[in-house]
Amino acid sequence: MTILVTGSTGTIGAQVLAHLQGLSVDIRALTRSPETAQLPAGLMAVRGDLADPDSVRAALEGVSTLFVLAPNVADELTQAMLTLTVAREAGVKGIVYLSVFGGDAYADVPHFAGKYTAERMIEALDLPATILRPAYFIQNDLRQKDGLLEAGVYGSPIGAKGVSMVDIRDIGEAAAIELVRREQAAAPLGRETYALVGPDGLTGEGIAAIWSEALGRPVRYGGDDLAIMEQRLKTMLPAWHALDLRLMFSRYQTEGAVAAADDLARLTKLLGHAPRSYAAFAREAAAQWTTV
Repeated sequence: MTILVTGSTGTIGAQVLAHLQGLSVDIRALTRSPETAQLPAGLMAVRGDLADPDSVRAALEGVSTLFVLAPNVADELTQAMLTLTVAREAGVKGIVYLSVFGGDAYADVPHFAGKYTAERMIEALDLPATILRPAYFIQNDLRQKDGLLEAGVYGSPIGAKGVSMVDIRDIGEAAAIELVRREQAAAPLGRETYALVGPDGLTGEGIAAIWSEALGRPVRYGGDDLAIMEQRLKTMLPAWHALDLRLMFSRYQTEGAVAAADDLARLTKLLGHAPRSYAAFAREAAAQWTTV
């Protein structure tokens, strides 16, 4: 049978496909534009859009296992719930759903609350699913390049409580492992939930220190001003999205998002290795930036 990966051309979908490539499973990649999609060699692109349930129905023909990554859009929850419904009706035997770390607690953050509601649907309908709950992506901080190199400032206002940021390569690897496990099972498997997290509770000051070491020059933390962040984001994103992210960072500042030891132990067992660290990422990025 076949695994279908949604969000296949995005940051996480690309990592999932990379970790599935070369395995003895049939892979299809859902995309709105299969004619222009840049995918790993040998993978089939199929047309579909989670906002169009009929296109998802068509794409699920012959599919037995599904990776569900709903886009970060205003109707994300609707798209996720309709996709899960269509998958259930199609008789898909295994689902891997990308949720978020802390979704159950951050009730005022729209994209967190939406993902947790989709989790509740999975539980209520007893869907055969693995729920993956990634923390803030380490690679989001590649956007800090100009500030780090030109001003010596780390500008992401994550505060002082700590966030267990996760490397996107670990997300892709965990998703691929669970997709293959469910695909190769003779019958639908029970539900599993994993926190996808990094090994460190990272703070703004702590990350600045990591960059100081990686770059070999002083880097300071830019501070916790969320109003400035929201205004800056509104120059690049819709206003609803900028506010959503401001609310997320506000909760990071007031409560943090630090993984428990059991979360790390369980993820390490799933991956077969310790989750990648922010310091390792910073060293890699610094080496690339300084050699270009």
